[in-house]
Amino acid sequence: MSKIILETLIHSTPEICYDLSLSVDLHQLSTAQTKEYIVDGVRAGIMKLGESVTWRAKHFGIWLELSTKITEAHRPEYFVDEMQKGPFKSLRHEHHFTKTDNGVLMKDIFMFKSPMGFLGKIANTLVLENYLKSFLAKRNQCIKEMAESGRWKEILGS
Repeated sequence: MSKIILETLIHSTPEICYDLSLSVDLHQLSTAQTKEYIVDGVRAGIMKLGESVTWRAKHFGIWLELSTKITEAHRPEYFVDEMQKGPFKSLRHEHHFTKTDNGVLMKDIFMFKSPMGFLGKIANTLVLENYLKSFLAKRNQCIKEMAESGRWKEILGS
């Protein structure tokens, strides 16, 4: 299983960062490069424990679908989403939010396993780990920009 750990310091509150991270609206904004859109499940707003969403996106020139479910949620400390159906053998994404003197340390722990055994392991090492790390970093940058600029109100409606 491959593991990606990203840490992003955001000058905001844990509650705002938590809610932005669970917003399907923000997710669509942050994934414009893959033309990601919702095909099933929660279609707007902030996801909650037990809710699911299915995304369709173009990665490596191929349209893929990924269904995830919020399997753990403790606002504003952390939540977990896990793949229910999709191109991976398994996928678990932990989102942690720790209050600091300067704001919030947002930590992603993204664990995934590709199908195809040994060939999948090679693909992870050569391509997927860097691709997914970059994809997650772009998403985190979008969360950071929205939270720090006050534009979070456009997404969360507060």
